[in-house]
Amino acid sequence: MQQDQKNATAHFIDNPSIKGREDAYTTITVDLDKIIESWKISLFSFEWLTPEGKIRKPDQLPEKEQEKYDVVCQALEISEPLPRPILGIGVMENVEIGSRRDVLLTLKSKGQSHMDVHVPKTLAEEFERYL
Repeated sequence: MQQDQKNATAHFIDNPSIKGREDAYTTITVDLDKIIESWKISLFSFEWLTPEGKIRKPDQLPEKEQEKYDVVCQALEISEPLPRPILGIGVMENVEIGSRRDVLLTLKSKGQSHMDVHVPKTLAEEFERYL
């Protein structure tokens, strides 16, 4: 709980990717441990997660992802609002992070346990297991 306190300065805004389609999305608060447990089987998780499903240390990230991590950290330091990640469900029935995985994973690595995210309204019921 104490680590979440240090991230209490994280402020979120709607993801620009949903602009003009806001009615198709809903914002929910998810449990990041549950999200990462599901996402670790994604084809896209290898850059951020170890084979065991742990978030890589910043110096273990590919250069491009490390730059994104640094940008999120800088935004946190100055209380700049961050875009909410957009989540979906993949073909293997796992969570996919469609946009702003850098925000989700950086905040999780900093100790955040829950986060507001956008999900398509059509998938809202499927995300109940991740709340």
